[in-house]
Amino acid sequence: MISRFLLLISLLFAGLGTPWAQTATPSTTPPPAAASGQGAAGTSAPAQPPSTAPPQAGYAQAAASDDSTPSSQAGIALEAARRSLAKLTEQADRARDDDNRLAEVKASVDDVARQISDISGGLRPRLDQIKARLGELGDAPAAGSTEPAVVSDERKRLVAERNEINAVASAADDLSGRANQLSGQITETRRNLFSGTLLRYTEINLDVFTEGSSAIFGEAYAFYQNVSSWLIFVVSYKRVALLSAIVLSMISALVLLTLTRRLFSPLIGRGRREIEPSYITKLSIAFWSTMVPTVASLTFAASSYFFLQTFKVLRPDIAPVVANVLFGGAALVFLWMISHAVLAPGHGAFRLVRVSDRGANRLVTLIVIMAVVNLLDYLLGTISITLRSPIVLTVIKSFVASIIIGVILLWMAMIRPMLPPDAERHGATDVPGRPWPKPIRFLLIGAGAGLILCALGGYVGLARFIASQIVITGAILVTMYIGILTGKAIAKQDGLAKTVFGRYLQRRFKFEQVTLDQTGLAVGLSIYVLVFFIFIPLILLLWGFKIADLEAGLYQVLTNIQIGSISISLVGIFGGILLFVIGFLFTRWFQRWLDSSVLARSRVDLGVRNSVKTGVGYLGMGLAGLIGISAAGLNLSSLALVAGALSLGVGFGLQNIVSNFVSGLILLVERPFKVGDWVISGTTEGFVKRISVRATEIETFQRQTIMVPNSLFINASVGNWTHRNKLGRVDVPISVHGSNDPRHVIAVLREAVADVPNILRNPEPLIYFKDFSPDKLEFEVRVYLPDILNGLSVRTEVRIAALEAFRKDGVAIGGPAAPEVPVKISPDTARLLTALLEKGRGPHDEGDLDLSAARHAEDEPPTSRDGP
Repeated sequence: MISRFLLLISLLFAGLGTPWAQTATPSTTPPPAAASGQGAAGTSAPAQPPSTAPPQAGYAQAAASDDSTPSSQAGIALEAARRSLAKLTEQADRARDDDNRLAEVKASVDDVARQISDISGGLRPRLDQIKARLGELGDAPAAGSTEPAVVSDERKRLVAERNEINAVASAADDLSGRANQLSGQITETRRNLFSGTLLRYTEINLDVFTEGSSAIFGEAYAFYQNVSSWLIFVVSYKRVALLSAIVLSMISALVLLTLTRRLFSPLIGRGRREIEPSYITKLSIAFWSTMVPTVASLTFAASSYFFLQTFKVLRPDIAPVVANVLFGGAALVFLWMISHAVLAPGHGAFRLVRVSDRGANRLVTLIVIMAVVNLLDYLLGTISITLRSPIVLTVIKSFVASIIIGVILLWMAMIRPMLPPDAERHGATDVPGRPWPKPIRFLLIGAGAGLILCALGGYVGLARFIASQIVITGAILVTMYIGILTGKAIAKQDGLAKTVFGRYLQRRFKFEQVTLDQTGLAVGLSIYVLVFFIFIPLILLLWGFKIADLEAGLYQVLTNIQIGSISISLVGIFGGILLFVIGFLFTRWFQRWLDSSVLARSRVDLGVRNSVKTGVGYLGMGLAGLIGISAAGLNLSSLALVAGALSLGVGFGLQNIVSNFVSGLILLVERPFKVGDWVISGTTEGFVKRISVRATEIETFQRQTIMVPNSLFINASVGNWTHRNKLGRVDVPISVHGSNDPRHVIAVLREAVADVPNILRNPEPLIYFKDFSPDKLEFEVRVYLPDILNGLSVRTEVRIAALEAFRKDGVAIGGPAAPEVPVKISPDTARLLTALLEKGRGPHDEGDLDLSAARHAEDEPPTSRDGP
């Protein structure tokens, strides 16, 4: 069990192969019979012939040798599968007591079952074609009727081929049932083997210890003889190879250790200098201070074993012991570092659990003792398997180890490690502790007492299994706990900003707080996924599962999840998503390249460029979606019924959305307007900024953005000032006083407009006399522009030129008040008005004037007053 744990850890961190997995102690169960069988199987695993592998090459050769009909090819492949299944049945019978071998055989049986299913599935398309063709040909004619010989011959040939396919399919179903039955029998055998090994009873009495004490000296002497002879041989003949392996292993470990310390020592050192570190700092220090030494030790162990095996230094009887020593040491380093990282004896500020200093020291000591005892038990068990020692010796070793670990657990339950509440509030850690919480205390007592009772009751295998789970699985669960806490702390708001990585992102990439929080959430979720995908398989291996079981289960989960009659492949779905993302990114790149390198150099109009770019985007996204759906394995024909049911909802609930989408496509194809055009629709007027799937973005002259549904542009009238070109006309209304001569005003305006810039001379400006009244004369100046977008500035220039011309030529532009008009009066009237004015200025001695003359003068006709 410990060897599997170390093996998988080393694979994860060192990236090496698994040559030591075949020689390490493969089973966690203590009874020697099963253990020795497993050890032998583990030692001889590399030498097994590849006969259990699925005969895919044989299938290919059979298919190549006969290219007549699909049924014939399927029959050849099916016969090869039948022979492979027969061989696997024999191998399963021979390996009935070898769990590792049974796991390998079961994986091969499952592969053969999948190949049989593929053979049967490959016949269905041809069978459907035959059925369709027979339906076209119709039934055979009744007795006495005739039909063309060609039709009759073809019907007979198709019927015969259909019968052959049905026969092959029936044989495939029968063979698939046998394969599934064999797989189930192997699973049941392994289950019985595992339970029988754990629950095997061994009588514990004085005779057992007497026999074991006498056998232990023989085992020690045999082990000494083996090791000494191996060392003498190595020193005499393999000295260079041994030194090379040791030097290369140390170099690889030192290089990795140096790199990791250079990368993470500043982080750990800065954290250690903090007086009151944050929670995320504690987690970071705990993680890196554990992983750096663990990775270095695993690298040294894996590289040492690899080089020793490569240089042929290890003998078959020495290799398992060396592997157990190397990887056991790496496991001990891991347990030592994880206990110090969590409990932090002597560093209360960095402690992840609320225990006192004294309690932390005691817990670390007891945990390390349990780890050493457990690892020694595995090492001694490996030695016993290698030397083929008596069964009783293995029983005694496991019995003693289980009793020691049970006593340590009871001792651990009796200590008082917890901090009092008042000390926790004040941050004090060097105070007397309190007992464990009752659930934890009862759990420790139950585990320790259970181990001791199992060992004393004769169930030594079960006791050893439980002891191993307590030590190794406990360490893995603690590591998982740290990983989950780290992910939770980083996923919190402002969590990533408090880390070194977050500060680097802010400094290097100028991440804003919102972006940093979103990145922290993604990082936290990624940590959760990594924790479960790394440590759950480790726990399953410790619980008796084999690597072949995990591979088969992972393959089943990733490739074939059955929900009713629907089969889902996660690999296919992820592959489809990946292909869609690749297609999406390629489409975006191609759009940018086409726009900047082809259309821009061709001096294509901006609106045409936008339409082409948008159309290419829709086409690329559609193709990427189809490729992704096909790669995901989704059968679009099976969705026809669902699509038909949803069509009614689409027709009602999504009618506007679909209408706008279709209208957007019509706008892109017909191009009644394009990006940059000046359009008017209803009360909306402005420049087109973007034509999307649902709506068109228009920016008004006040810089207001308005989203107009595309269907409005299709169903309503739309004005476009710049549809084909930017030529346009502006009308400038001008008013002058009603007393002016219209012809003179027109001449003045024509002369003034002639010098206005940014207008066309052909056609020439037009001046219209629109209307008149007693108060004013109304004119309109119409000028043509090469660019209608300059209309506002041209209007301003026209008004300025007209005003300057009016002032220069004396054209009255006053308001509605009547102008001054000269009036002719007679001399008598003039004298009368003068007298009235003088009287208004002051008193007169003559008294009141006689106004009769004035009245008389007013009664005279105008001609009498006209004088020369």
